[in-house]
Amino acid sequence: MMNKNIALFGISLAVVVVDQLSKYWVLQNIAFRERVNVIPDFFDLTLVFNPGAAFSFLAGAGGWQKYFFLLLAAGICFWLAYSVIKQKMSKPAAVGAVMVIGGAIGNVIDRLWHGQVVDFLLFYWQNHYYPAFNIADSFICLGVFLMLMDGFVHKNPSTDDQAV
Repeated sequence: MMNKNIALFGISLAVVVVDQLSKYWVLQNIAFRERVNVIPDFFDLTLVFNPGAAFSFLAGAGGWQKYFFLLLAAGICFWLAYSVIKQKMSKPAAVGAVMVIGGAIGNVIDRLWHGQVVDFLLFYWQNHYYPAFNIADSFICLGVFLMLMDGFVHKNPSTDDQAV
């Protein structure tokens, strides 16, 4: 059991390392709001900062949101880690959970270090833009997707379904 947990939490560590290395590279090589075209008319690297959450939710809230998101991330990480350690979820859901943990820690490091999250991946088509995001965000989304899909596959029957 312990070896499985070490391997699972190794995924979290890998996510944090890749996320932080990518952000370090961007901070060293791209100026604020500079756009470096990678795939014409589709994908650029750009450096922007987000003091809020996804889609800049609460970005202009005055600063209290930093502490709110730090506490929220800590609570979610502890709950997910506990669920993984106690084997309260299937293997695919546990993999998703450790991806979420790694991504959350990556963004927490940004909030503690920079006061906001470093975003740099910008996808667009013509005049339509998806808000810039980062590697941590990608793993959070992928992890949540895995947990949701696993929930559909391993659906627990409700008490109404069990009634005769």
